[in-house]
Amino acid sequence: MFTTIGFIGCGNMGSAMARAFRLACPTAELFFANRSPEKAEDLAQSLVGQVCSNAEAAKCSLVALGVKPQLMGDVLADLRPVLAARGDRFVLLTMAAGLTTARIRELAGADYPVARIMPNTPAAIGAGVIQLCHDGLTEVELEELTELLSGAGLVDLIDEELIDAACAVSGCGPAFAYMFLDALARGGEACGLPRDKALLYAAKMLEGAAKLAGQSDESPEALKQAVCSPGGATIQGVYALENANFSAAVQSAVQASYKRALELK
Repeated sequence: MFTTIGFIGCGNMGSAMARAFRLACPTAELFFANRSPEKAEDLAQSLVGQVCSNAEAAKCSLVALGVKPQLMGDVLADLRPVLAARGDRFVLLTMAAGLTTARIRELAGADYPVARIMPNTPAAIGAGVIQLCHDGLTEVELEELTELLSGAGLVDLIDEELIDAACAVSGCGPAFAYMFLDALARGGEACGLPRDKALLYAAKMLEGAAKLAGQSDESPEALKQAVCSPGGATIQGVYALENANFSAAVQSAVQASYKRALELK
């Protein structure tokens, strides 16, 4: 049972997962370690946890590594003696892009059970997408971890060879969506809408369109066509986006993010 959960790194992803874990398991003991103590202190106060060192967090039953890929080697090198001295069973949980479960084991110095997740920032409000793969977890541990993660949103078990591609879509995708959201609002402003109303309408439209796409049996192309009346306003906007190579630009963004994830290995 994951009765104690230690977070090493309390940045955007670490804090998002901490909030989700607290939501899913109100009784778990949470421990927070971070290079900037203020972030750990804020989380500990808001989520009823304790501030600690990396070494202390590494003694928990679930050790969540919210560490950037380029820093993971140094962090785990320092923790090797702590992990090696443990006589109990524990799981390492990594959310670092590009670093495989095998690489985490190598950096940690032994074949510890490792779970790898690719969450996105909407996980902070329970509306995230989290891909999950693992090496060495028992069925009970996997079930319990999935339950913990469910507080953050959709949890999908996936082959590790696909997880970097998944990250390029759902992990990096919120940044692309926010760019589109801002562009929509600015377009509305150019047509005379106040900024606050333009942002509200754009955000609620994206929320509703995404929900409809998730629940519909129709393809995105068919849903698009349903909005486009011949000679109407929407089709003219679609033509403008097509002339600007909108689809190609989005696909290139995903592929560029995927390429960078592979470079981080």
